[in-house]
Amino acid sequence: MVTYNSTAIREVEKLYEKRKQEILSSADNITVNGTKYYVSSSGSDENDGRSPENAWKTLEKVSSADLKEGDGVFFKRGDLFRGRVYAQRGVTYAAFGSGEKPKFYGWDRSLAESTLWSEYDKEHHIWKLNEKILDPGTLVFNEGEYHSVKLIPSYIKGRFVCRNDESKLFDMKEEMVRDLDIYWHFDELLTEEPSKGESFPIPKMCDKSLGDLYLRCDRGNPGEIFDSIEAVVRRVMFSVGANENVHIDNLCLKYIGHHAIASGGKLTKGLKVTNCEIGWIGGTIQHYFGTDPNYPQGGRGTVTRFGNGVEIYGSCEDYTVENCYIYQCYDAGMTHQVTTFGKKRIMKNVLYKDNLVENCVYSIEYFLEMNNGDSESYMENITICGNILRLSGYGWGQQRHNTDTPAHIKGWSYTNKASAFRIHHNIFDRAAYRMLHLVAEKQESCPEMYENTYVQNLGGMLGQYGANEEKEPEILIFDENADEKIENIFGDKNAKVYAK
Repeated sequence: MVTYNSTAIREVEKLYEKRKQEILSSADNITVNGTKYYVSSSGSDENDGRSPENAWKTLEKVSSADLKEGDGVFFKRGDLFRGRVYAQRGVTYAAFGSGEKPKFYGWDRSLAESTLWSEYDKEHHIWKLNEKILDPGTLVFNEGEYHSVKLIPSYIKGRFVCRNDESKLFDMKEEMVRDLDIYWHFDELLTEEPSKGESFPIPKMCDKSLGDLYLRCDRGNPGEIFDSIEAVVRRVMFSVGANENVHIDNLCLKYIGHHAIASGGKLTKGLKVTNCEIGWIGGTIQHYFGTDPNYPQGGRGTVTRFGNGVEIYGSCEDYTVENCYIYQCYDAGMTHQVTTFGKKRIMKNVLYKDNLVENCVYSIEYFLEMNNGDSESYMENITICGNILRLSGYGWGQQRHNTDTPAHIKGWSYTNKASAFRIHHNIFDRAAYRMLHLVAEKQESCPEMYENTYVQNLGGMLGQYGANEEKEPEILIFDENADEKIENIFGDKNAKVYAK
């Protein structure tokens, strides 16, 4: 029978603090066989970059440089870099020097300057940013002390309408009822894709989609009120693409509205992400159009938001995320996923190890949705071990419409054909909804579970485990008999189970 064990829970919390400090203070142990290049905020792109004294300055230079396999690019600790990086094949991106990990922020500048804002509507305390900006998933104030809630209307036949009532025109002044609410307006560039069977144009979401940002700030000019304001804009910080054997180590990636690290739908081999801090990710608009299957009332919604810490979409091989601290992601901390659309997709040798993930909607997400006649795709040798996964569904991403999807490990209810799939020695520490959503068409594709630790509020959800070939597995409740369910249904016979 599950009982409250204050001593055991305190030990779990000590492990969390210890892991966090270990990751934030992790040492630089990277060696490369090729040329070493250095980047510093005090450098110059006219330099050759081959020594700290002759460092490059910008991420644009890093992306455009003619790098070779085996080369390494080292960023100065304590420095801040803005923009994005297009990773290159076989290149390592890491840190040098002393102090905090080098920081990478998504937007071009902090918005905490009074001259950047003009009062737009005094009565409703609405301020307008004086320059165009990419779609922000949220604004983060004072390094996480506050954040915005984003208002997103639907766009139907040339009009912005309220998402919960498509018959009502969206009126920003009526909808911005909370301090720090934001609204981003863009309709200058239109497209008819993705059409979903209809033909009216919708706003096109891309790197050229620069719109107007409005912020309700009850205390006055936000640039005067806050010490820092970071826009979590629609960019990927490290675009990996099909480049093999990219290694990203000991960097701090924050305030990025797309994904912090992403493959972009390409076959990804040998990607390693180690010792990184990744936080405040996602929430930007993927597209405006089409049915949203997760909309709570079953309506179409017409807006999809996204954003993961580390994402593989498509086939992958030898993909590792290890010893990273990942937090406040709109979607998943780390993920491998694909809908096959009739093409063979293989995801194998995936390792998520010794990470600390908290306040994400999904700590880890995976899925293999096999459709359009595909019968050949599969996952193989997937290992999730040694991770501390905390507070799924408690972060800022819960401003989403589909509030009932969060889980520490989210596999959804797809085919998820898999072999050698193991989940062991992890700590699952409280979830607002399911702790685990581990479902596949066949029972043999479900992961092998052993020696995990479960901490959850009594009466909360434990989750789902098993085959959905005949019917969906039952959603299990975390009650006094949760330990028996974990042993008998999840198959985790050596689990530690504690009520919070």
